[in-house]
Amino acid sequence: MAKYLNIKRKWLVIIFLLSYWIQAKNEALGQEHLNKFHIEGYSQGTTYQITYYAADSVVTQKETDSLLARLDRSVSLYQPSSLICKFNKSAKGIIIDEHFKVLVKKALEINKATNNKVDITVKPLVDAWGFGVKKPAKFPDSAAVKNILKNVGSDKIWLKGLFLHKKKPGVQIDLNGIAQGYAADLLANFCEQRHVLNYVAEIGGELRIKGHKPDGEQFKIGIEAIDGNDINPGPLRKIIEPGDGAVTTSGNYRKHLEAGGRQISHIMDPKTGYPTQNEMISVTVWAKNGITADGYDNGFIAMGLKNSLRFLAGKTDIGAYIIYKKPDGSIADTVTAGFKGYIKLKK
Repeated sequence: MAKYLNIKRKWLVIIFLLSYWIQAKNEALGQEHLNKFHIEGYSQGTTYQITYYAADSVVTQKETDSLLARLDRSVSLYQPSSLICKFNKSAKGIIIDEHFKVLVKKALEINKATNNKVDITVKPLVDAWGFGVKKPAKFPDSAAVKNILKNVGSDKIWLKGLFLHKKKPGVQIDLNGIAQGYAADLLANFCEQRHVLNYVAEIGGELRIKGHKPDGEQFKIGIEAIDGNDINPGPLRKIIEPGDGAVTTSGNYRKHLEAGGRQISHIMDPKTGYPTQNEMISVTVWAKNGITADGYDNGFIAMGLKNSLRFLAGKTDIGAYIIYKKPDGSIADTVTAGFKGYIKLKK
């Protein structure tokens, strides 16, 4: 009997050691048991959410709320005490923080790359055409547009260290076209600092993605279709599995106003002073990070189809899925080399 108990104990020890070794090996390979966690909150004038897989709840809403609140205090146009509001009210500029600096530097870089089609100094135009915080009583006439353009142009701002200068007191900036992508990057970076390697972070429809579900299934993202008679979103047109990176979308159907029986785009042309009017309906961009994808999606809308395709030709670090209206009024789509491999299913 004693011999039997000794053998049993030995087998129990072996089983325990084997189980410990398997667990250690799985953890070393990142295969430990993962639980699903979901966070929802409000920031940047919109909602955000994170879905992640980890052994424990290492990322909390309190932490992500605090992270995004710091960004709002920097670049939110809805907070009168934010740095961006202080800059817009200043005569010559102000000292800004690192978040603000990163966004301005990237915006100026994209402005140059898109031949000035992306311009953060369009805030006076955004306000005048009814897309700002305060709504105007009427749209501007040609004389008003001409006057506003005196304060528009990225050559009218410049950075020196942490001081953002402006040439004229009337120069004002709007970072809404790039800030949400950057916010998604902040959420992604925070997850990775906590060793979370499988997540989807979304704010205002802009996404950062990494990894996959515990069973190996890739994260799937839907792209809206457009009704052929209008610019309203319809059923999902594409389902994509974008892999690691960022996915952002800009579209005239997302934010527009009615005037004289026509729809006015929220995307301003900084050269003419008028809302963009071309064949572009929506652009979904994939890039390695959100600040890049979000920074370019409006730019591609403003650039138009031919210029966007020319810009993206041969690029693999950024790509776009574009929905546009053909001369006969029908709806068509196209995809560039940097995006093509991510389309998985047509609906």
